[in-house]
Amino acid sequence: MSELTALAKPWRSDVIADFARSELFERTFQEGMDLVEETAAYLDGGGRQESKRLDRNAALAYAAESMRLTTRLMQVASWLLVQRAVREGDMAPEAACEERYRLAAETSDHPAEALEILPSGLLELMDRSERLFERVRHLDRRMYVEVAEDSTPNPVLSQFDRLRDAFGAG
Repeated sequence: MSELTALAKPWRSDVIADFARSELFERTFQEGMDLVEETAAYLDGGGRQESKRLDRNAALAYAAESMRLTTRLMQVASWLLVQRAVREGDMAPEAACEERYRLAAETSDHPAEALEILPSGLLELMDRSERLFERVRHLDRRMYVEVAEDSTPNPVLSQFDRLRDAFGAG
């Protein structure tokens, strides 16, 4: 059992499960999956055609940015699928706390000259995917990471734990 899993108090499991059943999750899941499909269609269709018309430097920038875009979206899709597994009861909320399900750090510093030579379709998908990634990363940190980083006990939650223990709930 990982350190994060050990830190997943019952209240944290409830927060995770509640989020997985929320309208926010549904909207985020749909947006993420739609963006994955839209990006795949673009990269296999119009984007492929646009990339063939680029000069060597622009083609290299296109290849690098399309790989970063794909990787970013696969991380988001993987995270969203874990949340769906929690919602459907295929994964315990405590299991979703494991480090392997966290989003990797994202570097979004693009060379300015690359942004000037890339096709607008790719630039739009890059922008949308970065915004989605940041929203999902914020949710991930709030639900999973901050609880592990906060070593000072929350007095209110400690009291709830004591009450739950005293009355046998939990």
